[in-house]
Amino acid sequence: MSTQLPLRGGDTDEVSPPRPDRRSGGPTTPLWRQRLHWIDYRFSPYLYIAPFFVLFLVIGMFPLGYTAWVSVHDWSLLGGKGDYVGLGNYREVLDNPYFAKQLVNTISIFLISSVPQVLIALVVAALLDNQLRGRTVWRMSVLLPFVVSPVAVAIIFGSLYGDRYGLINHVLDLVGIDPIGWHTNRLASHVAIATMVNWRWTGYNALIFLAAMQAVPRDVYESAELDGAGRVRQFLSITVPMIRPTMIFIIITSTIGGLQIFAEPRLFDETNARNGGSDRQFGTITMLIYDFGWQLRDLGRASATAWLLFVVIGLFAVVNLLLIRRLGALGGGR
Repeated sequence: MSTQLPLRGGDTDEVSPPRPDRRSGGPTTPLWRQRLHWIDYRFSPYLYIAPFFVLFLVIGMFPLGYTAWVSVHDWSLLGGKGDYVGLGNYREVLDNPYFAKQLVNTISIFLISSVPQVLIALVVAALLDNQLRGRTVWRMSVLLPFVVSPVAVAIIFGSLYGDRYGLINHVLDLVGIDPIGWHTNRLASHVAIATMVNWRWTGYNALIFLAAMQAVPRDVYESAELDGAGRVRQFLSITVPMIRPTMIFIIITSTIGGLQIFAEPRLFDETNARNGGSDRQFGTITMLIYDFGWQLRDLGRASATAWLLFVVIGLFAVVNLLLIRRLGALGGGR
């Protein structure tokens, strides 16, 4: 029995179970123990990482598969499993007039929040990467919005974006600008919710970018400085290309989180139904899943909506990945 192990340079070498050396006069290890040692060497790494995959199957893949099973059945929250309906639930969701509207709302809030969020986090991380006085305090302070409860964030921004007595409308009135209906105007409500998301998550992403920037060798910057490159040129030509894997990670996680947004728009809603405004002008897909599952008690349509959202997130993740690779190729990155 043998296996192929990679060596440096891409070559391979045959590794077989150890054999006893009969040329030496000392005692030899029994053959069964040698084979046991080889089995341990060959298969132990897989056993060490197995708990992660077992946990992932239990809390990740099983709920995903079970949701797919529920989505093709007439499944009630109170009555349980019903008849098999195939793609009937998907057709009902796609024909629902609120699905298209809330899908557009979700994408709009995602674009308004995630794109500025990543760019601002990148700039903040670059500033924190300098030799600042009290830099530890500054680095800790950018994480404070992340630890604040979403309910507290909604209260703070509800006071800022109040339609009648909000601080922002009061300031606009002082300069002679008509007040904005932050809860009734569709685009304005998206901007308000995106501001809440950006305020809470920008610092978190900035610290991840900062960790990647600190891993860039300092001598690269010193060489660029000797060649006459300024700070902006160093940032664009050295920092950004060398932290591209981290940027891919941040963009993909921001895409997933942005398209799954639920807490901010629901807490921003002042109506009794709390389903995204009086005309669902800022309702999202996850809020529609909640309505199907817990308001209408129709788990079949809720699961179908969840799977449609899964497909949308997958498409956006693939598009983001392709764009980043394309930009990296144009910029000469690997």
